[in-house]
Amino acid sequence: MSRFFQSTRNVLILAAAAVVVLVSSVVIVPETHQAVVIAAGKPVRVFNLFRPEVPYGQTGAGVQFRIPFYEQVRMIDRRVLDVDMQRTQVLSNDQQRLQVDAYARYRVIDPVKLVERAGSESQFETQLLPILTSVLRQELGRIPFSSLINAERGAAMTNITAALDRQARNYGAQVLDVRIKAADLPEGRPLDAAFTRMETDRQEQAATIRAAGQRDAQIIQAEASAEAARIYADAYGKDPQFYDFYRAMQSYRKTFLQGEGQSTMVLSEDSEYFRQFKGER
Repeated sequence: MSRFFQSTRNVLILAAAAVVVLVSSVVIVPETHQAVVIAAGKPVRVFNLFRPEVPYGQTGAGVQFRIPFYEQVRMIDRRVLDVDMQRTQVLSNDQQRLQVDAYARYRVIDPVKLVERAGSESQFETQLLPILTSVLRQELGRIPFSSLINAERGAAMTNITAALDRQARNYGAQVLDVRIKAADLPEGRPLDAAFTRMETDRQEQAATIRAAGQRDAQIIQAEASAEAARIYADAYGKDPQFYDFYRAMQSYRKTFLQGEGQSTMVLSEDSEYFRQFKGER
């Protein structure tokens, strides 16, 4: 009887050990992560590796197997991740001290390189932040503060993204975008001086635009008057008698209608002024 119990116990122990070994050898890799298998401190293979040309469900996610206790598995996120830069001071090209908040969006495209050189996403972000700050300072130091609020800002952000991406590739990551959340002047005199200078610049621009508009208007009016005079001269030259009659009627209108009874004229009946009333040519 004792032998039976002992053999039963041994079977149960072996079964339990087999279950533990089996469970330890199974790795469940979600679609959102890629798993790096590490053996003897070195990456040996990757499950669910990020490949943009392969659709979800066909990249190796799901149940995978490893050698228990010998191979370790490190999960690396394959989604687009954000890293926020702490608010830092940057000196622009026009010597303005700016308080800049920025963030970068990246994706891990080579998890083996990331594990070898950084260890994990959080450790990579710790190393990426100083690089982002340095690249921002270099690029924003080449442009004036006014460029941050117009179309030139897009070109600067493209340059920053490209420069940061070159550095991130050394860690197996791809920087997709860099954006500035805020770029403010420090409170106090620098901010007031900047607003005053911007207001003065805009007033000068407005005065220049108004002067150019007035000049163009005078040119257009002069050209229109010259064209009208030419048209009148051509028209009146075709019938001088009609022109004489038309001018006389204009004079009568101004004299008799617009005077409103406030003026007195004494003329003889044979005056040249009344020639059109008599029907004389």
